[in-house]
This record gives sequence, structure tokens and C-alpha cells, in this order.
Amino acid sequence: MSFGNKVVAITGAAMGIGKAAALAFAREKARVAVVDINTAAGQQCVQDTNDLPGEAAFFACDVSDEAQVKEMVNQVVRHWGRLDVLVNNAGMYIQADILGTDLADWERILHVNLTGAFLCSKYSAEVMVRQGSGVIVNVASEAGLVGIAGQVAYNTSKAGLIMLTRSCAVDLARYGVRVNSVCPGTTDTPLVRQAVERAADPADARRKLESRRPLNRLGRVEEIAAAILLMASDEAGYATGSILSIDGGYTTQ
Repeated sequence: MSFGNKVVAITGAAMGIGKAAALAFAREKARVAVVDINTAAGQQCVQDTNDLPGEAAFFACDVSDEAQVKEMVNQVVRHWGRLDVLVNNAGMYIQADILGTDLADWERILHVNLTGAFLCSKYSAEVMVRQGSGVIVNVASEAGLVGIAGQVAYNTSKAGLIMLTRSCAVDLARYGVRVNSVCPGTTDTPLVRQAVERAADPADARRKLESRRPLNRLGRVEEIAAAILLMASDEAGYATGSILSIDGGYTTQ
């Protein structure tokens, strides 16, 4: 998969899956816009690409703020002249069932996970339509495909992101713009490790997470990044509206 000279914007790129994707695109010679609300971590991600064939620049943005999203897209285009790939990866997680989820938390997670992806897609698509080409890859979740107990707001936001993918794929195909989604299972990210460490028995908590899936392990960020690159690549150019599960077999059960 070659992304030489292509401009790729990745939201939530400062750590975890987003950072792994940023590094993977930079290895394939892309020009990577590292988009995140965390300036220090975002700039560190840019520094970590210094020895790779591609290049990167940091763009601060709260994806739930329309004005900031619009300005971020404008800045990326001013910086590199175009925008070829958008990866909607920014998101947040709240653990609670419907009885324990208050309205403020519900609205916040939907605003970041779903409305944020809508805003980034809307303003990026305007650029891509003018170009006559582009790809949007939404990072959804296994939680958007099946109901997982105790995370009603997160599940709903990711299910909505899958439908956003399908709807935009249909709407934008005529303009040469493809829209796909990857659905990671539980992945060994810093946030997951922190959650495991907070458990009364961290080792047991990790074993339970691993044993729920046929492959009996957590995903690696590099594996999710590889799926993102595939969905964005010209080699997968006939794929639009595709939903790729990469969850160790969890949703096949």
C-alpha cells in the first residue's frame, strides 16, 4: 500500500490506535496531519515520525467544536494543498448502563464520538468533492455491532458511526469519495491498560478480556492501524460502505 505524497488527517492521533495509524501512514510516505486536543502528546507523535519516510505536522482541534473542525481542515489544506484521507479516530468512553448514565454524559459521548466524526467528515468531504477523490475511514468498534453490557452511550455512539459510514458512502460515491469503517475489538492501548490496572485483580481482569474472544488475546494497535490503511488504500479502491471487523473473532460468536 503506497501513500506517497498523500495527505492524511487523523483525529485522536496523539496516542493509542490513532498514533499507530499516524506512524503507519508516515512509514508509507504519507504527509500526516496529527489532529488532537492534547498538544503535548500530539507534538510528541510528530517527533516520533522524524525518522520515517513521510512527514507530519500537528493541528490542535476539539472535534466536537464546529468552528475548530472547520479551521483545522482549512489549516491542513493550506499547509499541504489538499486532503486525501480522513481517519475519524477521536473518541471517548464512559462505562455505565442506562440506569447509571446521566444526560450530560450521554450527550457528551455522542457529541465527541458521533457528532465529531460528522463534523470532520462534512468539512473534509467538501475538500474531497472539489478534488474528485478522497477516502474517509471511521474507527467504530465491535460495540457498534453487538450490545455490550454496561456501556450504553458508547455502544450507541459507535453504532451511529457505522450508519454514518454507510450513509456517507452512498451519498459521496458519485463524487469519487469512498467511506469505510473499521470495528476494533478490545485493543491493548494505554487507556485499556489503565482500566485494567484499576481493577481489584488486574491479571484476572486482563484474562477475562482476552478469554471473551476466540483468538484469546487483545488486539495490538499496529493491527488496527493496518486495517485502517487497507480501507484507505487504492488497492481496496472498490470498497466503500465496508465495515471491517478486527476483533479477534468476538462478533462472530
